[in-house]
Amino acid sequence: MSAVAVVMVLLVAVLAASILTRALRQKIPLPLVQIAIGVLVGMVPSLRVDFDPQLFFLLFLPPLLFLDGWRIPKADLFRDSRPILALSFGLVIFTIGGIALLLTWMVPNMPLVIAIAIAAVLSPTDPVAFSAMASRTPLPKRLLHILEGESLLNDATGLVFFRFAVAAAMTGSFSVLEGAGTFVYLAVGGVAIGFGVTRGIISAKAWASRRFGEEPGVQTLISLLMPFVAYMAAESVHCSGILAAVAAGVTMGMMEFRGTTVLAITRLRRNAVWDTVQYALNGFIFVLLGGQFPAILGKAIDGLGEFGDTTLLLLAAYVLAVTAGMLVLRFVWVWMMFQIAYFRRGLARRASDKTDFRLMAVLSLAGVRGAITLAGVMTLPWFLSDGSLFPHRDLAVLLACGVIVLSMIVATFVLPYALKGLTALPDGSARVRAERVRKVTAMAAIKAIEKAQHKMADGRTDADLYNEAAAHVMEYYRLRIFKNIREDSHAIAMKMERVERELALVGLKAERAEIYRMTNDKKIDELTARRLVAEVDLMEARL
Repeated sequence: MSAVAVVMVLLVAVLAASILTRALRQKIPLPLVQIAIGVLVGMVPSLRVDFDPQLFFLLFLPPLLFLDGWRIPKADLFRDSRPILALSFGLVIFTIGGIALLLTWMVPNMPLVIAIAIAAVLSPTDPVAFSAMASRTPLPKRLLHILEGESLLNDATGLVFFRFAVAAAMTGSFSVLEGAGTFVYLAVGGVAIGFGVTRGIISAKAWASRRFGEEPGVQTLISLLMPFVAYMAAESVHCSGILAAVAAGVTMGMMEFRGTTVLAITRLRRNAVWDTVQYALNGFIFVLLGGQFPAILGKAIDGLGEFGDTTLLLLAAYVLAVTAGMLVLRFVWVWMMFQIAYFRRGLARRASDKTDFRLMAVLSLAGVRGAITLAGVMTLPWFLSDGSLFPHRDLAVLLACGVIVLSMIVATFVLPYALKGLTALPDGSARVRAERVRKVTAMAAIKAIEKAQHKMADGRTDADLYNEAAAHVMEYYRLRIFKNIREDSHAIAMKMERVERELALVGLKAERAEIYRMTNDKKIDELTARRLVAEVDLMEARL
């Protein structure tokens, strides 16, 4: 079957997974359904897709990591930089050491360097998988941002250690000093390139827009190309393309609030395009991931002799033991982080605090692995430098697949129980802050409208027209202020807002129906109808 036909089949599989998830009333999260459908697709030999890790890293990771970095709250990211760095760097090293020792103890004749390589590729959490799982589980906001920051940064740490371990296995030697220097170069260089590329592109784009005007389609296309430029630029000088894509997204988000404005229509179209890209790429990743499982499992069954007297039951025990070991190591690390935080703040230890224990449990259970782990383990070479087979390669791939699926299952069915003792509802203080901001922005809008009104109407014979238009526009802002200053504003404003929204939706649906009726009766042309329907759709989307 041609590549085009395979892509079409995969797209249909993504759509089928979404429909099936809704049919199941979202009792099973979308990523698991996509993986299951991917398994069914992978069982058909003509539809099976060869997984190219390098192509995967280039096509899928840059835009998704860029988007996550773009949309993550920057203030929260920098405020919680200490726990994020502790999880994305310290926990990765801690996990590599613990899992490597577990593997050498469990698996007969496994060299330590091979165990380190397997542990390194299993250690990072996956930002794509975590984002997909977190959209279903209502995590507290600050906890969510910490886990998002961890998943964005720990990929580079795990993959760098993985690369060092593989190189040591191939050459038989390793220098700690050289490895540390390489890691610093990869990380710092990737972040610097991501920042520099994005800042340069945005500055050039802003200059061109001021000089020649802004075209929404061009702006959207530039934003789509930006993560690939950052990733490829970093990889070309042997820096971390992953960190470059993340840094590019973070820089994009920061510069949006620092005077680099775009037209409203550009933002609307760009957001719509990026939402579609994110949905399609996420679906592709999990369907492709599931599509690899039949071949990997079949190969493991055919090659059981490689593992000596190993049986499928023992392989399953390996997967369970490694997954459980990673959960335990993560919990121990999180517990140590809490104790260090208590010590730094001069607080007494609160071992009996149920809230703290639940927080530790949530942080431990939320370590979801995904396609990055599979892509990394698939880059393991087939042969060593002396021509012999790379030891335990098939076992490493099988362990990666098992850990991915089990971590998703744990996050799906166990994590909600740990969250029961935590407040996961929307933060009321955030709504109060939003109401205050709406009041301040409404007052700023009224002042600006009054100033513009006087300037536009000065010396004109039709000044009354400008005054009436300004009064009409300002009435909307005065109503917003009125709803925020009433003594019972919170309860009344909430109810009024809900009633207004329901009535407005009824009116908009009636408008759209009337436009369709008039179009069918040939009273208006289709071009006019499309423009009017687009206006109604925009208002409905806003509500």
